[in-house]
Amino acid sequence: MPFEVPKGWVWTNIEHICSKIGSGSTPRGSNYSSEGIPFFRSQNIYNSGLVYEDIKFISKEVHQTMIGTEVLPNDLLLNITGGSLGRCAIVPANFQQGNVSQHVCIMRPIFVVPRYFHAFVLSSVFSKSMKITGSGREGLPKYNLERMFFPLPPLPEQHRIVLEIDHWFALINQIEQNKLDLQEVIKQAKSKILNLAIHGKLVSQDPNDESAIELLKCINPNFTPCDNGHSGKLPQGWCTCKYTDIYTDISSKPYQILKSQIQESGKYPVVSQSAKHIEGFTDSCNVFSHSLPCILFGDHTRVVKYIDFDFVVGADGVKIQCPKVNAKWAYYIMEYVSFHIVNKGYSRHFGQVVKFTYALPPLAEQQRIVVKIEELFSNLDNIQKALEA
Repeated sequence: MPFEVPKGWVWTNIEHICSKIGSGSTPRGSNYSSEGIPFFRSQNIYNSGLVYEDIKFISKEVHQTMIGTEVLPNDLLLNITGGSLGRCAIVPANFQQGNVSQHVCIMRPIFVVPRYFHAFVLSSVFSKSMKITGSGREGLPKYNLERMFFPLPPLPEQHRIVLEIDHWFALINQIEQNKLDLQEVIKQAKSKILNLAIHGKLVSQDPNDESAIELLKCINPNFTPCDNGHSGKLPQGWCTCKYTDIYTDISSKPYQILKSQIQESGKYPVVSQSAKHIEGFTDSCNVFSHSLPCILFGDHTRVVKYIDFDFVVGADGVKIQCPKVNAKWAYYIMEYVSFHIVNKGYSRHFGQVVKFTYALPPLAEQQRIVVKIEELFSNLDNIQKALEA
C-alpha cells in the first residue's frame, strides 16, 4: 500500500469504484462531421476541464455505433497515451452528449464523489503509481489502470475533503490573480519612473551642472538645438535634440548569423530582438566587440537591451545603437521611447524611434538619474523575484 490511511478509510482498486473503465475508438474512415455529437480527443482533455477548441464532431448515426463509449455527466476523462498522459477532466453535471477517441479513457465513478476522484488522479500518488506500473509515453493499459490502488474515505468525508480542496484552490487562484495584478503594477511603476526621469522630475537639478547644450556641442561643434515649442518647458540645463545627436547607428549585417546557426553552447553569446537577453551561443567570428556598451533595439519587437559584452547578432531586425552620452541613460531613454511609440505588431518600428524628439539633461544629471532609476528598479525587481519564488 502507498501509505497508511486514516481510520474508517480503506484501500481498494480503481476497478472497484467505477462502473465503467474503457477508451473509445476513431470513427471508421475518420468519419467526422461539421456538426453533431462532440468527439473528444486528447487535445480536448485538460485538468481544468473540457476544451472545445479544435473539437471534432460525429453524426448521431456514428455515435450510435459507438454507444459503448458515450460520455455521461460526472465521468472522468483520462488521457492514456502520448505527451499528455495523465491529464484528466471532469465532465460537467449539465453535459449533454459526447464520445471519445482511443486515446481517452472514460472512468465512471460509483460510491465516489467525482471531485475527490479527480483530485486523486491529479495527485503525486497517482503519478507514482503510473510509473510503478511501467506506464510511459506509449500509454497506460486498462489492466494497469484498473489495478491501481485508491484510498477510499467514507462518503461524508469525501464531501468534506472536496469542500476543503475547493476552499484552498479558490485561495490559490486569488493569490495567483493578485500576483498577476502586482506584476502589472510593477510594469506600470517602471514606466512611471522612466516618465519622471525623462521629464526631469526624478532627481533635482543642479545649477552648477554643465548644460546639455554644452555637452552636445562638445560631441558636435555644429550642434543646433531642436526648436519644437517644448524648449521652454524643459528643466534647467536640459535641451531637446534629435536621435542622431545622441546615438550612432552601426549596421548589424556584418555581425549576423542565421537562426539555424545558434547553438546551446559556444564561445560567444548570440543576441537577437527576442525577449531573451541571450538567444544562444556560437563560435562564429562575426563578433561585435567595439563601441561597447551599446544598445540593441528590436525593429519588430520593440525590445531594448543594454549590452556590455562581445556578442554576435542573431538574425534580422536588430538595430545597434552606440550612445554618445551616458550609455545607461541612453538605454533608459530608449526604453521610454519603446513604451511610447505606436505598436504596429510585427511591422518595423525604428522609423518612429528616429523621428522622436529627445529631451536631454546635463551629463552629471544623467548619471544621477541612472543611479536613482537603478535603485528603484532594483527594489521592484526584488518584489518580482519574490513573486516568482
